[in-house]
Amino acid sequence: MEAKAKHLEFIQATVNRMANNSFLLKGWAVTLTGALLALTFKQTDRHYLIVSVAVLLLFWSLDGYYLSRERKFIALYNHVRRETEEEVDYSMDTRPFARGCGWPRCTVSRTLLLFYGGLLAVHLLIFHFS
Repeated sequence: MEAKAKHLEFIQATVNRMANNSFLLKGWAVTLTGALLALTFKQTDRHYLIVSVAVLLLFWSLDGYYLSRERKFIALYNHVRRETEEEVDYSMDTRPFARGCGWPRCTVSRTLLLFYGGLLAVHLLIFHFS
């Protein structure tokens, strides 16, 4: 049981790292786009707004990548927890679990769509009324 538990710990540490990266990306996205929006109002220049949207889309895409990796490792975790002690091989290969966890699909997942879509809606409202 020790080998299986150790393998699950390795996978869980990777899942935690991916989740932490996603959390940090959301914080940076809000900070940078907020600063660029403040410059848009201060300078009354739409170029800052366009740069802010580009930064937002970049963070959205990168967050989708980390979410897809996280989901693959969760699928690996679920696979390993069902294995017997003798089947544990310490593999961290997530390729067999790629189905349904693609980068584009995760980028438009419900959670990311609500978070980044909401920020994008704010940008579009500002663009419309400025």
